[in-house]
Amino acid sequence: MPITTIAAETARQRHSAEERREQTVAAVVDLAREHGPEGITTQAIASRIGVTHGALFRHFPDKASIWAAVFDWLGEQLGRLADSAIAAGGTPLEMLERLFQAQVDFVAGHPGVPRLLFHELQRPRGSVLSGVARRIVGGYRERVKSLLMRAKQAGQLPATLDEEVAALLFIGTVQGLVVQSALFSGALDLRAAAQRVFPLLLDGFRGARP
Repeated sequence: MPITTIAAETARQRHSAEERREQTVAAVVDLAREHGPEGITTQAIASRIGVTHGALFRHFPDKASIWAAVFDWLGEQLGRLADSAIAAGGTPLEMLERLFQAQVDFVAGHPGVPRLLFHELQRPRGSVLSGVARRIVGGYRERVKSLLMRAKQAGQLPATLDEEVAALLFIGTVQGLVVQSALFSGALDLRAAAQRVFPLLLDGFRGARP
């Protein structure tokens, strides 16, 4: 077989393997919307993407590596949300609102994500994925804190604002909307609610006292 043909075939196989891994991650996120993460089996994942159980493990050595890939994807997605919100420019508060709306939009489009995160955050601190989940949430919180600090420096928020607590409230507000949506079986429009909630959140930040 000519070298060029071998190279093309190798590239095709590599591309196919990457696509299969992406499909596997998407399947786990989708299944988490329907079931608790602890109930997601490798057989269910294989069935969702239309492969045999054995074929699934040609791309992942074990179940733990599948979950690791899911959390790698999640960390990348949240990082991109923050990067995009900041890269779009504007004032710090405009960036903060853009990030808030983007986070809600992401959760609305991937309702299984909060379940995955909460499930791992409830595990003992010694577990590998629990540590990964904490780093993801912690890194995201640091970006929110950074925007809050920039807003304080720009005079958009009071100097007395505790950015540590404000960042927790920012993230917790999104989590609260997610819980309300789950309680009411999706009757709550997350995106519309976010539009109404953010101004109230901002008023709370502006009303900070020493």
